[in-house]
Amino acid sequence: MIGIVGGVGPYAGLDLLKKVFDSTVANSDQEHLETILLSLPGQINDRTEYLEGRVKENPAIAISEIILRLHDSGATVAGIPCNTAHSKKIFDKITALLKAQNSTVKLLNMIEETILFISEYHSTISRIGVLSTTGTYNSKVYELPLKERGYTVVTPTRKMQDELIHPAIYHPVYGIKTVTNPISQTAIDNLLEGVAYLKKEGAELIILGCTEIPLAFPGKEIDGVATIDPTLILARALIHNFNPGKLKPF
Repeated sequence: MIGIVGGVGPYAGLDLLKKVFDSTVANSDQEHLETILLSLPGQINDRTEYLEGRVKENPAIAISEIILRLHDSGATVAGIPCNTAHSKKIFDKITALLKAQNSTVKLLNMIEETILFISEYHSTISRIGVLSTTGTYNSKVYELPLKERGYTVVTPTRKMQDELIHPAIYHPVYGIKTVTNPISQTAIDNLLEGVAYLKKEGAELIILGCTEIPLAFPGKEIDGVATIDPTLILARALIHNFNPGKLKPF
C-alpha cells in the first residue's frame, strides 16, 4: 500500500493522491493501487516557522508518528508532499525517528527523486531555477544537492523572495495556503514575476519547489520555460517503488 502524509498544505496530500491516480495504469476501479492518505494538519507545525525559529518543536516528530500510523495501516512505501519538510534539519530527524522505531516503511525523498528525474529527462539542462517557500530557500533544500551534481542554481533575490514569492504562498489574504480554490490572481502574478526573473537570469528549467505552486501552474511550462512539479515526480516514484508495472509512461 502507498502511504501519503497529508496536512502539510491544504491541498498537498490530495494533489499527490490525484497524481498517483493519474499516473497509474488502470482500466477499472479495481485496477487502481491501494493508497492511504492521513491528513492531520493540526498536529504538524509549520515547517518554515520551525526552520526560522518561530516554533520550537520539530515537525519531524509529528510527521514520523503519522508515517508510523500509515505503516501500521499497511503502507510499505510513503511520501511527504512538502518540499520544506525535506530540509536536512527536518527530514534527517524523520528518518532517525523511524529507524529508532524499527520501521520498515520505505520513505521516499522528494528532492532526490526530482533531481534524478531531471538528470534522466532533462540531461542537457545545466542552469535550473527554483521557486519555493522561504524555509526551503534559506535551507537551500534544492540548491545544495543540485550544486553538488554540477548544476547552476538560480533563485529569486532576497527582496523578491520576501515580498513576492513567500507571500504568494503564505499571505493571510491572498496566499495559496489561504485561497486555494480558486487561487487568487495576486498570488499568480507574484509567482509570474518570480518566473520572469529566473528566466531573465538564464534558467532553462524551473522547479516549482513548494507543493502549493503547481496548483497555480498545472502545465509543463510557464512563459516558454519548462517546469518541474516535484509532487508529480513523487507520485510516479511511489508507484514505481510499490508496483512498477502500474506506472504510466511519462
